[in-house]
Amino acid sequence: MLRNLFLAFLFVLLAGTSGWLFFYLAAPKTASLEPGTASEQNYRIVSFDMPDEVFFAGEKIPVELFITRESLERELIVNTYWHSSTLLHLKRANRWFPVIEPILAQYGVPDDFKYLSMIESGLTNAQSPAGAVGFWQFLKGTAKDYDLEISGDVDMRYHVELSTAAACRYLLKSYRNYGSWSLVAASFNAGKRRIDNFLSDQKASSYFDLLMAEETERYLFRMIALKMIVENPERFGFFPETERLYPPLEFELVDITNDIDSWADYAREHNISYKLLKYFNPWLRSNKLKVKRGQIYTIKMPLPPFDLTHYELDRLYLQQ
Repeated sequence: MLRNLFLAFLFVLLAGTSGWLFFYLAAPKTASLEPGTASEQNYRIVSFDMPDEVFFAGEKIPVELFITRESLERELIVNTYWHSSTLLHLKRANRWFPVIEPILAQYGVPDDFKYLSMIESGLTNAQSPAGAVGFWQFLKGTAKDYDLEISGDVDMRYHVELSTAAACRYLLKSYRNYGSWSLVAASFNAGKRRIDNFLSDQKASSYFDLLMAEETERYLFRMIALKMIVENPERFGFFPETERLYPPLEFELVDITNDIDSWADYAREHNISYKLLKYFNPWLRSNKLKVKRGQIYTIKMPLPPFDLTHYELDRLYLQQ
């Protein structure tokens, strides 16, 4: 009996030892790094030298205040190391900033406000859980206040040019009220009433002195951080090859003066897909369009070829 117990104990001991040895030998070995050395891939997580002076929309940002400086640094770190999102921002900016910039200039809105659309929607026709829509994330009521048509067939919040013009009118109205582009940005996020209440309750006159909801407090700093990254991507570790940026869309404008019973049929008649037609005209929200007498809708018709990427087109051109 004792002999059998001894043999059983010996078997368990050997099995445990061999299992431990197997896992030790099979487990990947992690190279030990001395403090201050880089990994084998030379990948380093670092902070950044913060600039002594920062401007937004021509206004000086008080980065000499530690709380302001650290708020900006937070957004620089977050957006620099959120690689996928920021890289997509860089690629989309090449397509959409040339559309947005001249509209801002036409209305006299500072060019830096193009970054507001970037942080609102990622330069996409996004829709929020609250029902805000488009590049500028207009709610339905606000959109109608600024003359954006919304019906069963169309929703001009998805129209980049028209919604940008509406955003400009909103921003200019806010600037007449506040006289500060920083507060204008805050009001776009939180609403004018809430910003007015913050200013009144806290006896303050500056965005940088207000205690607000975290999203609104971060809002302007996100815009500034993305501006810094987009204007100097290499400094923050981004190397977006020019040929891989998304190119501006090529199209011709076509006026629609009569009802369209089926956009799918219309697309087929013009040798394009329904999906492509809707990509160029996302404000068309159904498969039809009712046109009132005297009314004109202008759509974008993509120019061929439709099946080649910008990168492939460049290669074809170089081969000719």
